[in-house]
Amino acid sequence: MGRTAVVFGASGGIGAALVAELAADPTIGRIHAGARSVEGIDVAKAMPFRFDLQDESSIAEAAASIGGPVDLVFVATGMLHRDGGPLPEKAVRSLDPAVMAELFAINTIGPALIAKHFLPLLPRDRRAVFAVLSARVGSIADNRLGGWHSYRASKAALNMLMVNFAIELRRTHVEAIIAALHPGTVNTPLSAPFQRGVTPEKLFEAGNSARLMLDVLNNLTPADSGGLFAWDGARIPY
Repeated sequence: MGRTAVVFGASGGIGAALVAELAADPTIGRIHAGARSVEGIDVAKAMPFRFDLQDESSIAEAAASIGGPVDLVFVATGMLHRDGGPLPEKAVRSLDPAVMAELFAINTIGPALIAKHFLPLLPRDRRAVFAVLSARVGSIADNRLGGWHSYRASKAALNMLMVNFAIELRRTHVEAIIAALHPGTVNTPLSAPFQRGVTPEKLFEAGNSARLMLDVLNNLTPADSGGLFAWDGARIPY
């Protein structure tokens, strides 16, 4: 049968690339590909399912339907700003409570709810991975530019939750790994307004970023669980 993988956000640029990369992996037998709209998800091995990050019942239903054991869960969701909405804040005077609440709902609370329902599906008798898309700008220690208050804070909170979950999980799943990943600057609609000044060698296509992140995950050990890692495998300080 091979290993079972679950990808949340499978219709996005990075999520779709992850599904394609996993489909090409001979050790993967089945991929559950989740999105708000599953039209267009037509990849070998992929079994589409619908979910809404802001509807816990849809996540719980997906977990019940998929069942376990699950060898890889990759949460490839996230939001920097809403199309047509305000861009990330450059100054504190631009803070908007509704925008901040939405970013925390998507970037922090949603992935936490996925962990709530899918960490129990990881096998206890072998290696398994739960990974989330985070961002280098969510590192408090690495913050030298400021700005982007809501996005940075939501990703920093996500990173903290991954540390918490890793501590809790190692009590029952000694071979499991939880990791937060920085994908680099990826050529997707999310990053399009912010690509100016990014050199060509540092602007990744989604497929390349997905391949690099999966390589990083393949090389992690349980001792790395809870860490934040860049696309090249370098550990990013929290």
